[in-house]
Amino acid sequence: MPKILFSKASPYAAKARMAAVFAGYAFESVQTDTWTPDEAFLRSNPLGKVPVLVTDDGQSICDSRVIVLFLDRLSGGKLFPADPVARLAAEQLEALADGISDCLQAIMSERRFRPDDKKHAPWTDWQWSKVERALDRLESDPPDLGKGLHAGHIALRAMFGYLGVRFEGQWEATRPRLVDWLDRFDRDYPHFAEVLPRAPET
Repeated sequence: MPKILFSKASPYAAKARMAAVFAGYAFESVQTDTWTPDEAFLRSNPLGKVPVLVTDDGQSICDSRVIVLFLDRLSGGKLFPADPVARLAAEQLEALADGISDCLQAIMSERRFRPDDKKHAPWTDWQWSKVERALDRLESDPPDLGKGLHAGHIALRAMFGYLGVRFEGQWEATRPRLVDWLDRFDRDYPHFAEVLPRAPET
């Protein structure tokens, strides 16, 4: 059976696994330690990053966007709309969600891995300002779920999963429309619950 290598908190790994579930692609989830990677993991992705999809024939497909595109082709287009305008909107939403995740992970790296005397608050504040601008843009016009799910929605829900794990209570109060969007997503697609980001054990 194909495998998706993941870590619990990763929004990118969550996106890949959610996309596989939605595309009807059967796979085994294999939790992977990216900080002390073994040789097999580094053979699958020399960058030592998740997610990695390992196919039945041993091919390693790296990077969440590449995996989503692979699954879209394999499923006959389940993850992106066929209409070019709608597809571009889905791709832009995926890129925005991934970009927010990039900023959040930059903040976490600064907080968790730099010594206290080398932490740079203006850097984390700058990253958080980008997150807030993006969330405010989404709050002003939440993505429409009424026309069917696509990869952009999936990426956004995965990003919000990471926000919930690492930044709970720091964004919701002023963004009620996004809170409502999350509630609706989880009501409409409860089968994704098992593959959303989760806090790793400490």
